[in-house]
Amino acid sequence: MHRVAVLAVDGVIPFELSVPSRIFCTARGPNDERLYEVLTCTLDGEPVATAADYSVAVEHDASVLATADTVVVPAAEWFARLDGRRSLPAGLAGALESLRPGTRLVSICLGTYVLAAAGLLDDRPATTHWRHAKRLAAAFPKVRMDADVLFVDDGDVLTSAGAAAGVDLCLHLVRRDHGSDVANRVARLCVVPPWRDGGQAQYVEQPVPEPSTIGTAPTRAWAMERLGAPLRLDDLAGHAGMSRRTFTRHFRQEVGMSPGQWLTQQRIALARHLLEASDLPVDRIADRAGFGTAASLRQHLQAAMGISPHTYRRTFQVTTT
Repeated sequence: MHRVAVLAVDGVIPFELSVPSRIFCTARGPNDERLYEVLTCTLDGEPVATAADYSVAVEHDASVLATADTVVVPAAEWFARLDGRRSLPAGLAGALESLRPGTRLVSICLGTYVLAAAGLLDDRPATTHWRHAKRLAAAFPKVRMDADVLFVDDGDVLTSAGAAAGVDLCLHLVRRDHGSDVANRVARLCVVPPWRDGGQAQYVEQPVPEPSTIGTAPTRAWAMERLGAPLRLDDLAGHAGMSRRTFTRHFRQEVGMSPGQWLTQQRIALARHLLEASDLPVDRIADRAGFGTAASLRQHLQAAMGISPHTYRRTFQVTTT
């Protein structure tokens, strides 16, 4: 069983602390067997105060980190005050140094600061809450900060944006480990979407649009039913009853990306689902997902994930007996 260790430090934010246990403990195999063991620890095994009006008591100290396959660092508000390499308290730095080579590292929200201060994000892509992204980039210039996404998967190190983006990231890990059927079931049981459209840009503080500017959601739903068909910007704008320019502006306000980027993202998501959940040939999947040819699907999947359709299928397709 895959062991997940979640590190709670003084001042941990309760929501972020609870996410890994809720998502991973809900994941079950075909015979209803648990797929993950989740252990929550503190540095010394003693209770810690949270950012709310209560403390949490745990059963484990940081020694369990050295036994974990995945280590999760949830947010604490004081993490945002870390100001460069080697700025971690000695106990926390020592706990991270105890990890086995190959341990998968995950941060939620401001937990990215901890990985950055430990030097684990040097020359790697990462994200954090949009409100703190500029400061983190200034404090840790070697980190390749991407403030527009909900999470970043860089193989053995994964980082997420604020709060609920930790749910997105944990669901992504379940999907990566066990396929879309398991992850989708977890999402249904937790009453959350299996994935969310767009990135952080849609949540950044900005003037609220006038009511007349809100209205691309019906067109997005309409497009999702027609991903296999040619969909031009004129088609989308026409369905919404807007000019191309107006539609594009409103779409960016609501979704945080251009219509073309969103459409490509949805087609890739559909193709990934079909590669995992069906035995359709790659050229048929490319046609159903709106890419037209297997070569086009290969190009887009390679650009998005660095992997070919055939390799993706071998890696992620889950068969049950």
